[in-house]
Amino acid sequence: MSTVTPIRHLSPNFGPRRDGARPGLIVLHYTAMTSAHAALERLCDPLAEVSAHYLICETGTLWQMVDEGQRAWHAGAGQWGAITDVNSHSIGIELANTGDHPFPEPQMATLERLLPGIMARWSIPPAGVIGHSDMAPGRKCDPGPRFDWLRLERMGLAGRRGYDAGPGDVPADLFRQLARDAGFTAPVDDETLLAAVRLRYRPQATGPLAPEDFTPLGHSALWT
Repeated sequence: MSTVTPIRHLSPNFGPRRDGARPGLIVLHYTAMTSAHAALERLCDPLAEVSAHYLICETGTLWQMVDEGQRAWHAGAGQWGAITDVNSHSIGIELANTGDHPFPEPQMATLERLLPGIMARWSIPPAGVIGHSDMAPGRKCDPGPRFDWLRLERMGLAGRRGYDAGPGDVPADLFRQLARDAGFTAPVDDETLLAAVRLRYRPQATGPLAPEDFTPLGHSALWT
């Protein structure tokens, strides 16, 4: 797959990564704005105090707003694994989308051309590609239920989910442990945690904790 060259449109909203941190995560977002150009203006507005490293338009156009070595202001409060300052440890990619429609093919194709280079430059494994909602459960819901995580997984651009049948019973403490082991470590209640895991893996699911909620988090040896 060929690489993609971004259009440089630099934002003033960035700073040094704290304590010598290096990117170990890539956080995917949607803009929730009316257009990519409106998002570009906001991400480069010093009064907004937000930014990201990259923005991808619905048509596939790619802008770079912050150099990868710098700390963009895209993640905010949250946690993934042992990382609490996600901005210092991540690359942020914004996808122009209002959150209620699918991500167009040209946009996904550009994302798939962008990710391998970032992952190679910073030695980020597929499991390090996460959604904003993964690290900020209850506070954020992007890239949302219409994002095609399975597509990235099949290309080795996101961590692969499990496929084994879930346990016959559904112990909430085991679900929380499996979710924590997968990276969902933000301090939230059981309902919020379940919603975050479902948003990533089972966005159409409703109701109480079910065996199917365990499936993407591991394999049957963990609950038998």
